[in-house]
Amino acid sequence: MNTLSAEKKLAVISGLVEGNSIRSISRMTNVDRNTINSLLLRTGEVCAAILDKQMRELPCRRLQCDEIWTYVAKKERHVRDHDPAEFGDQWVYVALDADTKLIPAYFVGKRSSENTQVFMRELWKRIGDHRIQLTTDAYIFYTKAVEQSFGGDADYAQLKKLFGDYGQHGNERYSPSPITEVISRTISGTPDPAHVSTSYVERQNLTIRMQMRRFTRLTNAFSKRLANLKAACALHFAHYNFCRVHSSLRVTPAMAAGISSRIWDLGELIA
Repeated sequence: MNTLSAEKKLAVISGLVEGNSIRSISRMTNVDRNTINSLLLRTGEVCAAILDKQMRELPCRRLQCDEIWTYVAKKERHVRDHDPAEFGDQWVYVALDADTKLIPAYFVGKRSSENTQVFMRELWKRIGDHRIQLTTDAYIFYTKAVEQSFGGDADYAQLKKLFGDYGQHGNERYSPSPITEVISRTISGTPDPAHVSTSYVERQNLTIRMQMRRFTRLTNAFSKRLANLKAACALHFAHYNFCRVHSSLRVTPAMAAGISSRIWDLGELIA
C-alpha cells in the first residue's frame, strides 16, 4: 500500500465514499483488494481521530437517533457457537442534528443495553452545555441510556410506529408493511410536539445504504470483518460531515454547524 501514489489513493477512497464495492474498485483502479482493505483501515483510523477531535462543544439542539442494521460475515441465523463474537448482526447507532444535518455521534456494535448506553454517552460528550430536544424510536433500552447520560438536560420523546398486517401469518414480505399509526410518547421534559420526529435520521439511513456498498440490501459486498465495517463507517461520516455539500443546505453539515469554514478536500481524510 505504501507504493500507491496519492492519485491512486484518492481514486480508491473516492470509489469507497461513492458506494462502490472493494472488488469493483480493484477492477477500476487496478489496485489489489487487500491493498484497498489496508488503505480503508488506515484511513478509517484517521477519520475516527478527526471526528473525535472536531465533534466537541457542538451547538446541536434538536437531535434524532436511529439504528441501521447490517451484519459481519454471516447473518445472525447462520451464526454457530464456535464462530467469532463479531459474526452476525451488527447495528450502527446514528445521531443527527435536525437543523444542520450534522452527524455528531455514531456507534457500531451489537444492539444491546450496554451499547445503547455507550452511544448515548458518546453523544452527550459531543454536545455543548445546553439543553437539547431528543427523539428516538421506541427501542426499549433508550430510556435508561438517555436518563443516565443526559439526566434532566434533555426534552426526550419516543416515536413508536405501527405497521399494517405486521407479524400476521401469510403476510410475510421483505419490506415492512405500510405504517398505519405513529404514537408519540414524552419520556422526560417538555419536548416541542412540532419537532418530535425521526424523519431526517431515517433519511440518513438511505444515504448510508447508497454511499456504503456493504449496506446495500441483498448484497454480496457485506463486511467480512468488524474492523472493516467500523473503518468504512468512520470514513463515511467524516466525508459526510466535512466534504459532502448537503443538497438542502448548500454547504457541508460541518459548515452549517459552525465547526468548519470551508469544504474539506477528500485528500485531507486519507492516511
